[in-house]
Amino acid sequence: MTLRNLVLAASVLALSSCMTASDPMSTSNAGYDARIIRDSFGVPHIYGKRNADVAFGLAYAHAEDDWKNIEEVIRSSRGTLSEIVGDAGAKSDDFILALGMTAIVARDYDTQTSAKAKSVAEGYAAGLNLWCEKNPTTSCARTTPITGRDIIAGFVNRPLSFYGLEAEVDALLSGRADMQMSTKSTRQALLDITDDFELGSNGLAVAPSRSADGHTRLAANSHQPYEGRVAWYEARLKSEEGIDLVGGLFPGTPILLTAVGPNIGWAATVNKPDLYDTFRLVVDDAKNPTKYRMDGQWKDLERRQIRYNVLRNGALVPVERTGYASEHGAVYVLDSGVYAVSFVGKGDFAHLDQYLDMNMAKTIDDWRAAQVKYNDIPSVNYIVADSKGGIAYFWNAHMPKRVPGWDRTKILPGDISETVWKGWEPVEALPSVIRPKSGYIVNANHSPLLVSGPDDNPRAENYPRDFALDTLVTNRGLRAQELYGSDTSITREEFIGYKMDHNYSHGSNVMKMQADLRTIDPGEDTELKAALAVVTAWNGSADMENRNAALAIFTGQAAMGSQMHDTYDRAKALASLKAMATQLKAATGRIDPKWSEVSRVARGGKSWPTDGGPDTLRAMYAAGDLATQKFRSGRAGDTYVAIADWAPDGSYTLDTIHQYGSATLDASSPHYGDQSPIFAEKKWKRPPMKLDDLLKQATRDYRVIK
Repeated sequence: MTLRNLVLAASVLALSSCMTASDPMSTSNAGYDARIIRDSFGVPHIYGKRNADVAFGLAYAHAEDDWKNIEEVIRSSRGTLSEIVGDAGAKSDDFILALGMTAIVARDYDTQTSAKAKSVAEGYAAGLNLWCEKNPTTSCARTTPITGRDIIAGFVNRPLSFYGLEAEVDALLSGRADMQMSTKSTRQALLDITDDFELGSNGLAVAPSRSADGHTRLAANSHQPYEGRVAWYEARLKSEEGIDLVGGLFPGTPILLTAVGPNIGWAATVNKPDLYDTFRLVVDDAKNPTKYRMDGQWKDLERRQIRYNVLRNGALVPVERTGYASEHGAVYVLDSGVYAVSFVGKGDFAHLDQYLDMNMAKTIDDWRAAQVKYNDIPSVNYIVADSKGGIAYFWNAHMPKRVPGWDRTKILPGDISETVWKGWEPVEALPSVIRPKSGYIVNANHSPLLVSGPDDNPRAENYPRDFALDTLVTNRGLRAQELYGSDTSITREEFIGYKMDHNYSHGSNVMKMQADLRTIDPGEDTELKAALAVVTAWNGSADMENRNAALAIFTGQAAMGSQMHDTYDRAKALASLKAMATQLKAATGRIDPKWSEVSRVARGGKSWPTDGGPDTLRAMYAAGDLATQKFRSGRAGDTYVAIADWAPDGSYTLDTIHQYGSATLDASSPHYGDQSPIFAEKKWKRPPMKLDDLLKQATRDYRVIK
């Protein structure tokens, strides 16, 4: 066997001794060829000639750290998740298969996927398959081979939950008997996160005109679950085709979803545009329909069998039902009628194309051009900044064009074409702020009408009602405006310090709750009197030493939801106050423990105190039973955070942090929780972006070829 064949047979070679810093990739005729260098924190830095090579290497490295979640994402996108997780995945499978997106990808992948997207998707799939070949004792055999179709199916299916489609379908189907397959909602089944946690994030940027030293700065600060299918994984990608970024991605994703680099960076925050409508159909048979009526004419319903298998007691139990579709979209036959749901994303294939162009962009104008060209990512706000001083905010939405005059919050008549979508709104018609005169942009899942200075903000009257612009203003949004909006000369230390702010605005819901509780007379109820005294003395801070924060914040969450956005009710707040006082007393011996005693970052049997709370800019959403654990451990909020700082002379610094570390699943790895204490202390690491610097700290250096 030749040396060349030996290389291909081995597929994974350590090349530290034969690759130089000036020549990161040697010439190879292999289908895919990537170099993976793990830095001192175990973060993979992927080098490749082509974007497809980098995706191949990324898949291999990510599989080393997170195969379980990658496999579940692949399965979810296929509609076969319940085969491996049982009833917990059944609603996800029903949702995916009923909408028909995966079937469309399977049918049209070859003709509708661009060559560049296909090469990256298939490179990523090849990397996963190679890792599985090298690890035959894992669960891989039940899921491989993975194909490019699987990767594209992930792009078209997962974004649906970010704009809330699954909640609309759940509400519609709440009375259907065969949907009682699980106590979990579709959202829980699809994303593996609880319903009380809203996906969120912060995106913060200042231009040279607002910084004290003429720098441009960006904070990309996503709030995701600490673990699971939509938890962030950090990687650095370096392609000779033009990608040069470090950032975050989800399991099963071949490209960065939020990133910073020498030239550009962007943050993504969840928004909630109105991207679905529900219609009541007129059909020929309410129980077994074959036709629906449109403008006085009968049309045939599409019928197909929805089949999946649910793992129960070690055996696969088949589930089958008839699925329907009309020109509106997926159709559901219920006792109350026959309904169709139109939703954004069906038949869209350009998600990966758009992300590739975003990853290749060098300026905010390049980035905007990708958005205008494709307009394929359904939702999500973007805050973008570049090294030339440009900053921008985009209320991103693949917005349907609708005939005005209909209340789209209600079920619409499905038998007239006037209510059917008429195409798509141009990207330029959506709210945006580009190079604002005020020099700053802030978004924290709040209204697009309050993201910059008063003269730069979009105005509601310029947009149709059907856009359903977000009206919520989070505490994070209020505090960001109070901090960045009031400081006209922001230093680096202030920029980062404001992002790590742990205070609640006087206009926030929890402070309004406190103001109401101040008016209550406890009478002879000594326990209520003591609890009220703690809460009303609170200064609105979630700092570690604060002895009033725990009772106030936990009461606010119990009364108004995890982010304290729900409607306030005094009776519920009082009941929550008493219950939380009892729990804190039982857990800590007092109703006013230090915040650091009951809200901590925990990993690998250790825990660390930290500042921050729910809906503070330093976001910390903790959960756990105080009776058994004695504290609540972080489960969501600040996760992967990246700070980009570009100087006028062209130099830059990039700082990042992850709540745990690169080893997602391996508790024996030194990188399972090596970033947790740094994260808790609100400190940073600086990923080496130059190969010479990377090699000085590399813990592994290897090459994957196929």
